[in-house]
Amino acid sequence: MSKFVYAFGNGEADGDGSMKELLGGKGANLAEMTSIGLPVPPGFTLTTDVCKAFYANNQDYPAGLRDEVANALKILEQRMEKGFGDGDNPLLVSVRSGARASMPGMMDTVLNLGLNDQTIQGVIRQSNDSRFAYDSYRRFIQMYANVVKGLNGEIFAKLLAQKKDLKGFDQDTELSAEDLKQLVSEFKVSYKENLGEDFPEDPQQQLWGAIGAVFGSWMTHRAVTYRKLHAIPSDWGTAVNVQGMVFGNMGDDCATGVAFTRDPATGENYFYGEYLVNAQGEDVVAGIRTPQPINRDKHRDGDLPAMEDVLPDSYLQLANIRSILEQHYKDMQDIEFTIEKGKLYMLQTRTGKRTAHAAIRIAVDMVAEGLITEREAVLRVDPDQLDQLLHPSLDPHAEKQIIAKGLPASPGAASGQVVFNADAAEEQTRLKKKVILVRIETSPEDIHGMHAAQGILTARGGMTSHAAVVARGMGKCCVSGCGDIKIDYEKQQFTTKSGQIIKRGDSITLDGSVGEVMLGVVPKVQPEVSGYFATLMGWSDQFRRLKVRTNADTPHDAKVARDFGAEGIGLCRTEHMFFEGDRIQAVREMILANSLEGRKHALDKILPMQKSDFIGLFREMKELPVTIRLLDPPLHEFLPQTDDDISELANAVGIRFSEVKDHVADLHEFNPMLGHRGCRLGITFPEVYDMQVRAIMEAACELVKNEGFKIVPEIMIPLISHVNELKILRANAVKVADEVCASFGVDIDYLIGTMIELPRAALTADAIAREAEFFSFGTNDLTQTTYGLSRDDAGHFLPDYIARGVLKKDPFVALDRRGVGELVKIGFERGRSTRPDLKVGICGEHGGEPSSVAFCHEIGLDYVSCSPYRVPIARLAAAHAALQDT
Repeated sequence: MSKFVYAFGNGEADGDGSMKELLGGKGANLAEMTSIGLPVPPGFTLTTDVCKAFYANNQDYPAGLRDEVANALKILEQRMEKGFGDGDNPLLVSVRSGARASMPGMMDTVLNLGLNDQTIQGVIRQSNDSRFAYDSYRRFIQMYANVVKGLNGEIFAKLLAQKKDLKGFDQDTELSAEDLKQLVSEFKVSYKENLGEDFPEDPQQQLWGAIGAVFGSWMTHRAVTYRKLHAIPSDWGTAVNVQGMVFGNMGDDCATGVAFTRDPATGENYFYGEYLVNAQGEDVVAGIRTPQPINRDKHRDGDLPAMEDVLPDSYLQLANIRSILEQHYKDMQDIEFTIEKGKLYMLQTRTGKRTAHAAIRIAVDMVAEGLITEREAVLRVDPDQLDQLLHPSLDPHAEKQIIAKGLPASPGAASGQVVFNADAAEEQTRLKKKVILVRIETSPEDIHGMHAAQGILTARGGMTSHAAVVARGMGKCCVSGCGDIKIDYEKQQFTTKSGQIIKRGDSITLDGSVGEVMLGVVPKVQPEVSGYFATLMGWSDQFRRLKVRTNADTPHDAKVARDFGAEGIGLCRTEHMFFEGDRIQAVREMILANSLEGRKHALDKILPMQKSDFIGLFREMKELPVTIRLLDPPLHEFLPQTDDDISELANAVGIRFSEVKDHVADLHEFNPMLGHRGCRLGITFPEVYDMQVRAIMEAACELVKNEGFKIVPEIMIPLISHVNELKILRANAVKVADEVCASFGVDIDYLIGTMIELPRAALTADAIAREAEFFSFGTNDLTQTTYGLSRDDAGHFLPDYIARGVLKKDPFVALDRRGVGELVKIGFERGRSTRPDLKVGICGEHGGEPSSVAFCHEIGLDYVSCSPYRVPIARLAAAHAALQDT
């Protein structure tokens, strides 16, 4: 028979830290901390198997669970020396979620459970503090109504605010015991008015209501959204932790707090956290009160006193636990603690969410400290997280008008139009607008808007508030606790301390590294790879086998990519060069020409431009391979479509408007992706490809002859479906290339290969390899042609496929191993069977996506190629693949 409940407390635990799949992260770590002797309030964990059964059985519990919970509750009563529901010596408990993967703030918690009109008297006698007792009671009613019954928490928040206004108070802590007792009565009246039933007095009813609500929160909209964003499977389920309450709100020798064993934003090795005297945990994370720093090292002007000064003995004990946890887990920890009457209790530890900057610094520092190896450091950093580092920061020389200042909650810079709710952020982003989400404080319900926004600004909340933690995890710029602004949701505006009004739609800029809010859009600068980042990437390069190239069409892109560690160009799309400056006119002349001579005349104008482009690319990639794809898109893409633009072109080239209009109509195709493009153009108009090959070879020969370069140009012919296409075009290319080499008097090795981007090409790769010296899988088009999907149109319905579970991931984002991947594997193996030294890589967008990179490593490809800013991601992903393969 399955065991559904695992107890912990007083130095003993049924489980341990290795049991995260069963006990969830929180439950496993509570058991582990208990076992290593840390002060953890006793409790028990309902396993993730219960959650799975709960949903499999129409939200009913498995047989035997209630008996196991009853037994665990008896053990908890013995360990706490209190009775659950005992009016004289009552035991109160917390009920919290705890999934296998950390999902901060996404699921529900109920505190102070077990309070009713009888047990409140016992709490008063235990604590000798009626104010504390009624404060706990009103919190419990508010949380239970919201979490278990789904009642809007604003109903009770308004009653609380009205009470403070009536008394002329600013803080909850100013309310007297009598005030809070009245609030309890008012809360109960409101509960009945809104729900049509009395607040439950039976602690057992309360307990099972809370357990059901926590399990139910696994499938809330916010939790589902978070799991999608972080690729957490829905079938994992959550555990539920029931734990004896300890109280941080019993007086000035009590406190509650959240801390990180290192700075989660920068990775600096100092104890970073916040706490509140006379408070409960929700006060810190929800930003209800402005928290205080735990240590004085980073004390900011205007801060309230640090815990190190106010509760020095507890601080020293906490600092010692910090060291124990880092030595034990060998990673930065996110901890929650409560101090009750001067005694410290640990409520949670988990691997801390961190920015990419922090992840890299922590990994490198921990190697230097002897905590982990270089191998572990490389595996410690998620490749996708590097994307955070590769975005612009504010230009230090730019003018900026600072209108407010808050806390630097998540680094980076972001500009956008102001919106005041999550739905608006999502809608505006869908309309291709960049937005900044501005909230008094964020809640888990805002997760979709936070994901959509460029950055987040909150008026309340500290460095460990919901906004800060979630933004750091997403890599979003965030400024929190910005008390300089007053937000008015009804008027859709905020007002700064100076009286300046910023309305919805106005543009602002955030600098999450320093906490500044600026008016307008401030210019930004590109990131650089150096320091800790360079160290980690150097270790990655030692471990990986797969080479990483870049997709680059300009010298600038090539330089950016090389600075990021690219080992060559895997795809240069020559058609992008055709759109620049005055060359588009020559391209259009070539398309409109009615004779071979006319086309060649126009191509003669284009050749020196292309040659110049290639010289720039070869220079930036000196000594590294460069693969240049010949013209791929259909010709109509280069022609104007509106009458005004057609008229302008007709005047420029000296032919009639109607003639140009007819030519545009003639080139129209019903399905251009499968039409007259790629190698088909080369077959029909060989002079176009001849010009491009000549430009490539002249650029290479000139650099070899005049500057001593060593260049092996790789000429790639796109969209081959039949070996005979490649046979014809290869012969043409060889003829031109050899002519150029002879004219320059130099002998250059060059390679001629093809893109494999059609299923037939993959299936007949053994034949195609007779004519190709390299393959590059164009996985963008291969995905389109394998699925029969248009990438440009699929965005309208693919999200529904993902939401309904038809597909786990968008196949244009992550390579579909079973279908597209199988074709890549077949093409690779069949190509190598003909030509064992065939060079093979991929050059679609998948080349920078970690799971796709891992697949390329697994099947034995030589390289991946991706956009310049994803080169470091691919390097690290290739290292992960190699290390996980050993």
